[in-house]
Amino acid sequence: MFKDLKLLRSQECGESISGLFEKDPNRADAFSVRFEALLFDYSKTLITAEVRAALTALCSQQNVAGRRDAMFEGKEINETEQRAVLHTALRDPGGPELFVEGEDIRAPLRATLGRMERLARRVRSGKLAGPGGPFTDVVNIGIGGSDLGPVMAALALAPYHNGPRCHFVSNVDGAHIHDILQRIDPKTTLVIVASKTFTTVETMTNAATARRWVEAGGGEAARQFLALSTSEEETAAFGIPREHVFGFEDWVGGRYSVWGPIGLSLMLAVGPDRFREFLAGGKAMDDHFRTADWEQNMPVMLALTGIWHNQVCGHPTRAVLPYDQRLRRLPAYLQQLEMESNGKSVAMDGAPLPYPSGPVVWGEPGTNGQHAFYQLLHQGTSVVPAEFLVAAKGHEPELEPHHRLLVVNCLAQSEALMRGRSLKKASALMRAAGYEGAELQRQARHRVFPGNRPSTTLIYPQLTPYVLGQIIALYEHRVFAEGVILGINSFDQWGVELGKELADSLMPLLAGKKDDAGKDGSTRALLDFVRNSKG
Repeated sequence: MFKDLKLLRSQECGESISGLFEKDPNRADAFSVRFEALLFDYSKTLITAEVRAALTALCSQQNVAGRRDAMFEGKEINETEQRAVLHTALRDPGGPELFVEGEDIRAPLRATLGRMERLARRVRSGKLAGPGGPFTDVVNIGIGGSDLGPVMAALALAPYHNGPRCHFVSNVDGAHIHDILQRIDPKTTLVIVASKTFTTVETMTNAATARRWVEAGGGEAARQFLALSTSEEETAAFGIPREHVFGFEDWVGGRYSVWGPIGLSLMLAVGPDRFREFLAGGKAMDDHFRTADWEQNMPVMLALTGIWHNQVCGHPTRAVLPYDQRLRRLPAYLQQLEMESNGKSVAMDGAPLPYPSGPVVWGEPGTNGQHAFYQLLHQGTSVVPAEFLVAAKGHEPELEPHHRLLVVNCLAQSEALMRGRSLKKASALMRAAGYEGAELQRQARHRVFPGNRPSTTLIYPQLTPYVLGQIIALYEHRVFAEGVILGINSFDQWGVELGKELADSLMPLLAGKKDDAGKDGSTRALLDFVRNSKG
């Protein structure tokens, strides 16, 4: 499938990104996409007009439009689990009728959103309170999609928080919940337990600890716990009243679920109106994805840039670099969104995938990363495509000098990755510093930057709820489009199951209740070490 693109790549192997700008000073206009107030610039890559035409041809070849329309229409595009994929419906509850298995899902979505909003208003007004008074803190207990989305969004929208403080517990490591609970009051804390089945081991272990903490501190579990779950039986057995349970359907995957009940902690923090703005931003990107031509379709061009860098150019990782401290959990969120969705080795028909699937996604916020791993980005032996994100304006006008410094660092890094520094320039610098002869050349070589390293930049006016909704939906659709082009199912995650099954089988072995003779020598030795440790 990528044969023609790889041929183009080989033909252009002597080209440089800087050289493309020399040939076309207006390249940035031709190789960028605008949507509303967002600008996605992919001009600092080796994508040419010919390459772009070949990339967009993949969309027709792989029927991206047909799969996209099938998703929005509620067809069962998650074929291995026989499910529709309709997280998009969560951000459009007022849309036209949408049928799944013969039932219109819009009315239940509106009802659930309305219940969430009524509860949020009661909590934020103090009408629903704990034994110690109005809730001052909310602890969201979940893992995977029940944690990464809400915590990322809550951090991102910190300037809009005017409700109770939000805390997030995910790791079953007792240190995580311990360090949060010791800082807050059990009588004024609301606990949200997010688990679709209400049987997720890590989540329910943490939930039981939180319930003991609430009750030991004079609180009331029935009054102070909410459940985000579809299991009425399990939530009732835990002691959570039915009116405190918010369900969601199996056509909403965990990593796509922040738009619905899983986002309740965000709604409590910023309020129902701001949450609606967040949904509206996501819907706006949905509409753009559904209607824009490929070359002016931001999710599609983001996806095709990723395909070019990974499957065609062979760069196995991508760095997500938000120059926005409040997006510091975005790289972790995208790790799950992209790697759990597209980290596959089998095509939709069950055949082995004949090319690499999704890349390794990693990153940190700028400017911290500059003082950590940018050395490798600029001078390492591996080329890592960089994806920068930055806001034109911050939320603290009194700290505008900080933001200007942030922005210029972001722009400078993308320019430096592209331009590099030649040996000639490095030698001139060392000569000016007083070096000469062999030592001059040795020192100069250490200061050479290869350059010609690709990057993209997503720039937006300010990180508002609406813009955050646009950004998350942008990346969701990018993952979808990449998955369709690769011919894989982006909506199952069988790779997470085997380790969980084996963990269940190891518990009685660790407790000494079952013989470990069937295990490999390494696992037996490790179990033995833990059992015999005297910590």
